[in-house]
Amino acid sequence: MDTILRINMGAEGGPKVTKEPIGQYAGLGGRALTSAIVAGEVPPLCHPLGAENKLVIAPGILIGTTGAMSGRLSVGCKSPLTGGIKEANSGGQASQVLARLGYAAIVLEGKPAGDDLYKVVINKDGVRVGVDNSLKMLPNYDLVEKMKAEHGDKIACISIGTAGEMKMCAATIACTDMELRPTRHAGRGGVGGVMGSKGVKVIVLDDTGMKMRPPKNAEKFKEANKKFVEGLKSHAVTGQALPAYGTNVLTNILNEAGGYPTYNFKQGRFDRAHLISGETQAETETARGGLATHGCHRGCVIRCSGTYNDKDGHFLSKQPE
Repeated sequence: MDTILRINMGAEGGPKVTKEPIGQYAGLGGRALTSAIVAGEVPPLCHPLGAENKLVIAPGILIGTTGAMSGRLSVGCKSPLTGGIKEANSGGQASQVLARLGYAAIVLEGKPAGDDLYKVVINKDGVRVGVDNSLKMLPNYDLVEKMKAEHGDKIACISIGTAGEMKMCAATIACTDMELRPTRHAGRGGVGGVMGSKGVKVIVLDDTGMKMRPPKNAEKFKEANKKFVEGLKSHAVTGQALPAYGTNVLTNILNEAGGYPTYNFKQGRFDRAHLISGETQAETETARGGLATHGCHRGCVIRCSGTYNDKDGHFLSKQPE
């Protein structure tokens, strides 16, 4: 992970791909790296959906190794919602694949002049950026099915749906999970709208032929990882509450404490909170044939997400948050 991949979508003659050493950003990863690049390279007064803004996608520094819980992906830009530096993060497999391909970050720069839509494919052989207008207005699930048909089922995808394509300011960026479903979202700050402004519909990642990132001291790394996992599993929250009921386990707790944001924070309690609590969700998921606990990426030991089916037992989504 010593390379930054830059894709200038507004370059003369079409998108231009360059690779550069991580350089001044060495030692940074995830949120630290995305925010450092945005702070250092994006003019503060630029339009969030304009050519001067940059979308930075970065895995954390331990991603691509056997380290537990290291699979989050950070996405940063100037936010079209807040006007400030925004970091949104997501689970899923994309971060691990990107790290094993050797990239510390992808930086989408510039803005294409026309209304063409682009697909980016990254594998061990290099990077391809091409026009693919057949992807226009495809929702994420349909888009990923199309990518599977074209590139096989060993890929990971980072994509936007119709909202991002329309540059809506609250749009998200979806990442595929272990089952290659676009269920994991970098959901805050409108990062999907910025990706849409760059004309990029999907980034397809394929790490076939690449190995796990090895630690310099395998035994010490293994020992530290073991202690970390033991600590997580022995803790009441990360070892019991979250794995049983998901992140929404906090609903009843916060509601009882008077800290549940209700009616735009005008009240601290919601009289029907129990109907949308983690306990109720877990019960509903299990009754419908789904899962009350599910990991969004390999190496997750907390597994605080679930699989949510409809009343007929058909998959709808990951666990609602």
